[in-house]
Amino acid sequence: MDLDTLRFANFSSINEAVTDWSTLVTNLEDLRKQAEQGLHQAANKANWAGINAQVTKEFIGKTAGEFADAHTQAQTIHSILSDTVGELKKYQEDLNAAIDRGLKKNLTVADTGNGTFTVTMNIHPDRAAKGTTVPEHDENDVTTLRNEVQEILRKATESDTSAETVLKAIVDQAAMGFSDASYKDRDAAQAAVHEADELAKLAKKDPEDLTVKEFDRLTAGLKKYHDDPLFAERFATDLGPKKTLEFWAGVADPQVSPDLTRERRNQLGDLQKDLSLTLATASKSDSLEMTEWKRDVIDMGDKQVGHRGNVLGFQVMSNLMRAGDYDDSFMVDYGKRLMETERKFTGDGKHTAWQQLGFDPYLNRMSGDTGWDPLSGYLKGLSNSPDAATEFFNEDFIPKDGDHKHSVSNFKYLFEERHWPQAIKNDFSGDGSDDGRNNLASALEAATTGHPAGEIPTLDTPAHNKEQAKLFNAIVSSVGDDPERLTERNYMSDSMGQIASEYLPDINRATTDVSRDSEDWAGIEKLYPVAGTDSGVHHRDVSKFLFAIGQNPAGYAAVEVGQQAYMSKLMTYHLDPDLPADQRFSQDQETTVKYISERSGEVSGILGLGRQEEIAKPAGESDKDYDYSVSQRKNWISGGVGTAVGVGTSFIATPWVGAAAGGAAGTVTSVVLERIFKDAEGHALENAADEMGSRWQAGLTKNNEYMALGAQTAAEKYHLANTDDIGTWSREGARQGYINARAILDGQAPGSTTSSS
Repeated sequence: MDLDTLRFANFSSINEAVTDWSTLVTNLEDLRKQAEQGLHQAANKANWAGINAQVTKEFIGKTAGEFADAHTQAQTIHSILSDTVGELKKYQEDLNAAIDRGLKKNLTVADTGNGTFTVTMNIHPDRAAKGTTVPEHDENDVTTLRNEVQEILRKATESDTSAETVLKAIVDQAAMGFSDASYKDRDAAQAAVHEADELAKLAKKDPEDLTVKEFDRLTAGLKKYHDDPLFAERFATDLGPKKTLEFWAGVADPQVSPDLTRERRNQLGDLQKDLSLTLATASKSDSLEMTEWKRDVIDMGDKQVGHRGNVLGFQVMSNLMRAGDYDDSFMVDYGKRLMETERKFTGDGKHTAWQQLGFDPYLNRMSGDTGWDPLSGYLKGLSNSPDAATEFFNEDFIPKDGDHKHSVSNFKYLFEERHWPQAIKNDFSGDGSDDGRNNLASALEAATTGHPAGEIPTLDTPAHNKEQAKLFNAIVSSVGDDPERLTERNYMSDSMGQIASEYLPDINRATTDVSRDSEDWAGIEKLYPVAGTDSGVHHRDVSKFLFAIGQNPAGYAAVEVGQQAYMSKLMTYHLDPDLPADQRFSQDQETTVKYISERSGEVSGILGLGRQEEIAKPAGESDKDYDYSVSQRKNWISGGVGTAVGVGTSFIATPWVGAAAGGAAGTVTSVVLERIFKDAEGHALENAADEMGSRWQAGLTKNNEYMALGAQTAAEKYHLANTDDIGTWSREGARQGYINARAILDGQAPGSTTSSS
């Protein structure tokens, strides 16, 4: 900064700008509140259906989020501007004070351009007016003044340029809309950028030269800043795509970094996780540099990286996707190129690729497999990126062309046809690992549900769209054709159970056996409203799918608890005396109650038979394992039954969504689920089976109780006079449905349905 620029700076215009930004922040805060309370919350409570449930509701949520981001960005910009102007004003005062002190010693400071200046004598004694006494000074006074002015200008320059840097970085974060990067002042933003520069310098070092102390600093810095947008973008672009891949390939390889492996082997997983989170945050930036970074990483996917030349870019980068939510478009583009390489290496899927040899390094240091198969890490990344996952699985692995009469989707290839390489755990035990297929199940969970795997849907989760429903249909049909695709990979069923629990309206529709082309289908649509797209699954496939899921405690718990919640919501909805006549399945209460109960009983009966099948195996899970999974479901579902409450059509479109719409206390669903959880924690089914000599009979009895409890509690809610009759009808329907389950599975289900006491 030039001396005269600071000395004679007029801050009136920028003062006005700071004031304007302050006003804008206040106005945007008002708009943010209006958007959240007036639009977003109202939209979540509205009765959405059809295209509105899929598009409009989501659009409103995103729009409200943009107002929040606009307020955040404006507040950050105002803070940075205000801090910078305040500092520059102070530096101007300091500069003028220093110049004045110099004049008192007959020294003057003159601007010589390009950030330079001189300190010279103001009035030479020989040219002083007669009788004028010229102040004296020595060389030390000159040096002191020069250093003081130079330090003031240095600080002012740093203040000005750092503000420019962080403001530009914030604006570059989003090509459209606003960034959610939030900083309380300029110093905080500048500190993030500075730390990114320093850590990138360390990561650029040859991994074999990286000291333990430097490793520790990198790990601590990435842990602290991995969610910081400015830090993440700056770190990734400073390091560059090639160095990013070389860094992890070297650090993870004991032959390259033996000292780090020996001293910090147990911390490598932490570094991998925080590096993954940092790169995921960086991928959301729309800056030109980050756009190039993403493109170059993909281009390097099928090229050798690292020191030993036996590792490809895809193998390294996929292991840096195991944590964090990466940019969707990047994940989709990356997946396309990865599958092109997979197709080339496997001969259109005919052979196995990515088989690890004994001397190959472990590229994954988080829990799971060794990371040699890039699909494993990539699929784990997709489990955090629902939209990208949906698009990926519905794309073609092999398109229909002259050589191929039928196309093969990525889903079909990975779920049914791929020759998965034999993988081992990365804990040096030598045991085999199912991490790849387990990550596949998690990615499918995200792809079909619209939320990250392992989470529960919220009011903001959109209704199922066409592509999600299509994928769910493909999963159910595939398991229906060959149930061993799931039963032989039992570890996938926790994700499959969660998927099924979020498609219960579709599943219950399928159990009716009513043709979608018949006149009666309109009644089924009223009985089981679907807010989004109906997946169109078939009864036969659904039965086999549920039977397979029932053979896994976590999968069983997800669907059984979900079905009971769904049943209670249906009862509450259809027994409402104020439900319009044109929305009623039947004008006869008994018909409606029995219909709901019978289909719900069938679902629970099939799950119960799956549970029985597993327990009857020599090394199968025990009743206590199942009860424990059910009891744990209470803690997993946002602390209990609250998420099973809702209003309108959305109220019964999924068993989980609705806590924010109405609250849980005293609802029909809360009563039913509390009873289920209480029974599970006390191992009621196991105890009943011991007393009655039949798990199946015990399951039927307990299911009848839950069904009656839901129906009667709903009737009491509306003060209906025939509460006892409604309880009786529900028991009759539930009993018949539960009994039907065995007949439906007879001759169709995999394995046996041997009863065991």
